Amino acid sequence: MEEITEVAPARPSQRISFRARRRVAQTGALLALVDVCLILAGFAVAYWMRYEVAWPAPFDRLVREVLARNFVPISAFVPFGLLLAGLLLAQFAMRGLYRLPRTAGVLDHASIITGSTTTGIAILIVVVFLYQPSEFYSRLIFAFAWGTIVILLVGWRALLIGIQRWRWVRGIGRERVLVVGNTGLGREVMESLVAQPDLGYAMVGYLDDREAVAGANQRTVHFRRLGRISDLEVCLRGGDIDLVIIALPFWEHHRLPDIVMACRIASVEFRVVPDLYELSFDRIDIGNLSGIPLIGLKEVSLRGWNLVVKRAMDLALVALAAPLVIPIALALAAVIRLDSPGPAIFRQRRIGRDGQPFVCYKFRTMVVDAEARKAELKALNEADGPLFKIRDDPRMTRIGRLLRRYSLDELPQLWNILRGEMSWVGPRPATGEEVAQYENWHYRRLTVVPGLTGLSQVLGRSDISFDEMVRLDIFYTENWSPGMDVRILLQTVPAVISGRGAY
Repeated sequence: MEEITEVAPARPSQRISFRARRRVAQTGALLALVDVCLILAGFAVAYWMRYEVAWPAPFDRLVREVLARNFVPISAFVPFGLLLAGLLLAQFAMRGLYRLPRTAGVLDHASIITGSTTTGIAILIVVVFLYQPSEFYSRLIFAFAWGTIVILLVGWRALLIGIQRWRWVRGIGRERVLVVGNTGLGREVMESLVAQPDLGYAMVGYLDDREAVAGANQRTVHFRRLGRISDLEVCLRGGDIDLVIIALPFWEHHRLPDIVMACRIASVEFRVVPDLYELSFDRIDIGNLSGIPLIGLKEVSLRGWNLVVKRAMDLALVALAAPLVIPIALALAAVIRLDSPGPAIFRQRRIGRDGQPFVCYKFRTMVVDAEARKAELKALNEADGPLFKIRDDPRMTRIGRLLRRYSLDELPQLWNILRGEMSWVGPRPATGEEVAQYENWHYRRLTVVPGLTGLSQVLGRSDISFDEMVRLDIFYTENWSPGMDVRILLQTVPAVISGRGAY
């Protein structure tokens, strides 16, 4: 890497190139032009449906005669079509349709288009009413115009997004990304970029003051290290970097001003990934005080009436599941007793909401002295953090492997749900030994009642890291809704059937 030479300070007007802004403006203008054409086309289709096709067909001859006498030529609607186009463009601009990020999905576009079109049509109806023309305008034409315009604009955006992501997956038109930082935060960013090619990013490499060592950092050896963080300015001179993602740990945030200045001088866009003492990104709540951003922590959403709703859902689902679960549970208990000596039910003290211990019930899947043998198997542990898991655990019974694979060992926990110690959905209950090894931010997952299933179960079960599991649990506690519980329960079915990550 060549030595970085002194760069003379440039005036702010010279630091920022207008190429990116001009490209964004040109793209926005082209999209707006196509939108105007589609709005006018949608209005024309609405006119054709109402006056030319006369749909829906009048059921009475007298009504048909009235419509025939009140036929309005399309030229009379031209001013209203142009007015609607202007109203919608203004609405789209105010709602940020042309400023959406490149990774925005169809639903992001559709919500803005639908809301703006509804507002524009409402304003147009008021204008027509106040205008009071001599012609008799059919009110249905405005309803038709709303539907055709929304369909055309959303369909156009869906086609555009589909083509764009098709190109990205094939490596066409991606933004070349340089990541600054190679700590846990930087590794997560790089792995996410590589795992999701449809986001349109291509990893160029990363900068970090520590060299990657194969034995110490297996996860990022395959990423290309381009040099030290101080080499950023040299890397940006080539002009082949489109985006810099700054993913530094909190103890290196003092370097942010110099890194940002280097990006500005090189006219390269940058993004900063916050790292507030290893807090989950989803815990951040941003407000403002006269334009000054105030960053705080989100509150747990499972409070007050939300707890009442969740408890009612738990009891209703237990009542629905009991007739099916009880016969299956009795049959499994008998099979467990026949398979190996010992009780069918395994009782273990777990940690519940706010650190309160409770007795968790499961079907026994291991030999009776499994807990006593845990210490001698510690070297075989395959999980990270405070978890203890072995893929081919020698303590497992024959029927136990089957029960673990399809999560049937957890059926007795319906009794815990009935008692209010657990819920259908929530963080998995931890043991006291695990909680004793928690870092401070891990305790956030204990602020809600543990669950039979959760986000980590449907997104990977034992295959995800402990920190990743905790982040998912924190996201759940801060963003809970009845719909989220329903989605997780529905996603649990295929996750259990596949058996992926279960051991």
